[in-house]
Amino acid sequence: MDIQPLTQAVQSLNAEDAFRVRLTREHWQAFAQYLSRHEIRGGDLLIKQGDLDRTLYLIEQGSMQVFSVGGAPGSNRIAILRAGSIVGEPGMFSDMPRAANVEAMTPCVVWALRGPRFEELVLRLPAIALEVLRAAGGVMAVRMRNNLARMTPVS
Repeated sequence: MDIQPLTQAVQSLNAEDAFRVRLTREHWQAFAQYLSRHEIRGGDLLIKQGDLDRTLYLIEQGSMQVFSVGGAPGSNRIAILRAGSIVGEPGMFSDMPRAANVEAMTPCVVWALRGPRFEELVLRLPAIALEVLRAAGGVMAVRMRNNLARMTPVS
């Protein structure tokens, strides 16, 4: 499968929470062997709040919204993600249930890195796995900081 459109989307995303993974073209080709490509229709759920799942997704094409159910009125929408973003990164760091839903707003192409495949990557290509983990942790840290800042009252 051609990983080039995904690498271009990731490298061209200019967002504070961009997945800033430092991989060469050869590394991307090796990494691609651990990913599975999926086409998602607009309106379909990619991630369901409460599910137990350790999959990280890289968005090649389209837009997705992240939202939660329950909570205070108006607090449900968390983010809108576009091509080049990752989603589901907390699943790489814990076995906790998913904290939010992720729904395709438009037709999307995503690449999935499932937990068992990531564990294989760790064993076979540890330098690539470490870089993916570092970059995913960076995304999660930025998003967590931004979410905490939104909850902090401004005086």
